[in-house]
Amino acid sequence: MVRDAQGDADGLPPLSPDAVIVEGVTKRGKPCKVIDNTGSVPEAELAALLNDLIAQGHFGPSGVSTAGGETISIGAPQSAHVQLGEDIYRIIVLGYEARLEVF
Repeated sequence: MVRDAQGDADGLPPLSPDAVIVEGVTKRGKPCKVIDNTGSVPEAELAALLNDLIAQGHFGPSGVSTAGGETISIGAPQSAHVQLGEDIYRIIVLGYEARLEVF
């Protein structure tokens, strides 16, 4: 994936100099990671989040349709919100990477 100062090829925000990356392996043996782009989540919580995402099968290409859409986009980013401690973050999952951003 190509990243530059304005973001990366998938339109995600650029990585912060304070970003924390925790890496793992999916059930199918593929490398995956969680990136805390805020730099504020303890590494133990990131590891627990990564393990939960692996256990739930959130990594890898997925096919989703937008609300009520009749077409499916393969590999489109999925986003949601997650609470870690007392803070809420935006989480974006794209392929084998999950990124935490400020909410």
